[in-house]
Amino acid sequence: MTELKKALVQAHNTSPGSDGITYTMLRHLNPNSLANILFLFNRVWKEHCFPSNWREAILIPILKPGKVTTYPLGYRPIALTSYLCKIFERMVNTRLVYVLEKEKCISPLQSGFREGRSTLDNLVFLESQIRDAFVRRNHLVSLFFDIEKAYDRTWRYVILRNMHDFGLRGNLPIFIFKILAVRYFYVRIGHSSSHKFMQDQGVPQGSVLSVTLFNIHMSSILHHLPPSVRGMLYVDDLQISFEGSDMRLIERQLRTTVNRLVKWCDQNGHTIYPSKSSCVHF
Repeated sequence: MTELKKALVQAHNTSPGSDGITYTMLRHLNPNSLANILFLFNRVWKEHCFPSNWREAILIPILKPGKVTTYPLGYRPIALTSYLCKIFERMVNTRLVYVLEKEKCISPLQSGFREGRSTLDNLVFLESQIRDAFVRRNHLVSLFFDIEKAYDRTWRYVILRNMHDFGLRGNLPIFIFKILAVRYFYVRIGHSSSHKFMQDQGVPQGSVLSVTLFNIHMSSILHHLPPSVRGMLYVDDLQISFEGSDMRLIERQLRTTVNRLVKWCDQNGHTIYPSKSSCVHF
């Protein structure tokens, strides 16, 4: 019950999913009603029976600044999902993050969506490398990668495989499998709605667990860097760098690293976006 009440306090008031249940309604329930919700959550957890409407999302397209209305990719999709599911996911996510941090499953060089970390960690890390290279009168070449549609192309099998490799067993991975298994969404504009589409890959839009599951998925990419090449992640934004006095050696090392990263992307269903990736020579 403590976990349920904490999840309700942490939740933000946003638009509800297809069931119409809001956080305000849940916060005003009496203790008996909260106990019934907790009983429902425990049945879902132990009996592995996942409500079908928890797998559905309403997508509201929001036009990005400066984009043309007739260009489909110029919209940012906002997914509205069941609040009951979100509350349950928040409770599960708290436990999952605790285990991942305690067992050091996620690399300390991943600073996205982690408590006590931010983009400042990446900036300070890079600045320190640049200053150290200048002190030693060396070159530092840094590559900045953008992985194309990383969220939407994440292979769910890889998430489950990585969780198994981390030693996670029992109800938790089964619950994650049920969340990822079959997802549906339909687009709503005003009072008009499309027919349902199936989301057969990628982490679920609008899910509380999505960012944690994505970190689990991306955790292995840093293991493919050579010992001499340093790198850091912010969610799906990867930066690698190599320091040295010989530019030819730097070029060879970075080319080898890029080949390794491309191989990892091929094996995990991703593509590096060349036009949004860049190289900087310090």
